[in-house]
Amino acid sequence: MKAERPYEQVHITAKGEAALVGGHPWAYEGEVTGGGAAVDGELVDVLGPKGAYLGTGFYNSHSRIRVRLLSRNANDRFDEAFWRRRIQYAWSYRKTVMGPADSRCCRVIFGEADQFPGLTVDRFESVLVAQVLSLGMERIKGLLFRLLAEVLREDGQEIVGVYERNDVAIRELEGMEQGKGWYPLPGEPVPACHSVDITENGIVYTVDFVNGQKTGFFLDQKYNRQAVARLAAGRTVLDCFTHTGSFALNAARGGAARVTAVDVSEYAVACARENARRNGLDGVMDCLCANVFDLLPRLVEQPRQYDFIILDPPAFTKSRKTTASAMTGYKEINYRAMKLLPRGGYLATCSCSHFATEELFVKMLRSAARDAGVQLRQIEARQQSADHPILWGVEETNYLKFFLFQVV
Repeated sequence: MKAERPYEQVHITAKGEAALVGGHPWAYEGEVTGGGAAVDGELVDVLGPKGAYLGTGFYNSHSRIRVRLLSRNANDRFDEAFWRRRIQYAWSYRKTVMGPADSRCCRVIFGEADQFPGLTVDRFESVLVAQVLSLGMERIKGLLFRLLAEVLREDGQEIVGVYERNDVAIRELEGMEQGKGWYPLPGEPVPACHSVDITENGIVYTVDFVNGQKTGFFLDQKYNRQAVARLAAGRTVLDCFTHTGSFALNAARGGAARVTAVDVSEYAVACARENARRNGLDGVMDCLCANVFDLLPRLVEQPRQYDFIILDPPAFTKSRKTTASAMTGYKEINYRAMKLLPRGGYLATCSCSHFATEELFVKMLRSAARDAGVQLRQIEARQQSADHPILWGVEETNYLKFFLFQVV
């Protein structure tokens, strides 16, 4: 086999083989029994303990994830035509599940779920914002960025360039440096813009893809924000961890009587306030800079002001080691919100950490409701939007839990 294929071989343990056969695309450090002459960032064939071919992927001795599979087909050749087909497949999927309007602002590439391990690409109208988190993707990103622009333009989409948001510490675990900036596409001028206006659910936002969190805007809650808007008419809403105000703005546009948007970041609050102004919603929406963990206990001691509370916190845990303390944090804010709401009030609550599994999250909610002395009537259980697809067998792609309840 080695004589017929251009790639080095690595062998993995029976445990690693079982994981790959089960659908997971990673082989971990302790599962690789020999790397031979494998070169970091290059392709290798992965073989089981008895020599069976399991797939081909990127190797990196610096990473705890030693191999990230690209394909399980021994006939694949990883040339430009291969990557063009894979990009076309990802874009066709987005057009199908999101539709023409919503695919103007969506996640075009979602890492392992699209078989681009370690690569995220978000589209904000004419700007593509990319985050490269694996060495293999780093080595071929120039080809991928060019093909992304070509494929979308061939479909009639306006794309001015690709901006990299590689200012994340996880790159150092792969042996890469941090940084951000425009990636120069061949023969094209480097764009001068640092923000772009988008419209989501009828609301206009300015996305600062240079300085905003992650790629500049959280696209995964698009339809969950619509679900909140449907319940908001006539209600007094408290939107906690508002970031740039997206849930609050959807509630206000949905006819809320009053909305208070809260975030600990002065910058985020300023953005939310500006978004309210430009959408003509500043008459019903207030923005407050405060720590939610401090604010909710204070509000419980006051006369009830809100009958709809939204909890959209950042990920409280990014590792299994801190999951228990994260669940304590989730319980604290949910318990306080349930105590604050009147009977008949509404609660939207979520977690964006895949380590806080649905089982753990539901267990936490039951405990918070019991301690708060309330009963929850579930309206909806939702997940991330379909441009962030969940690939069965890859638990890391299943991360967003979103529940709507009425307190009864």
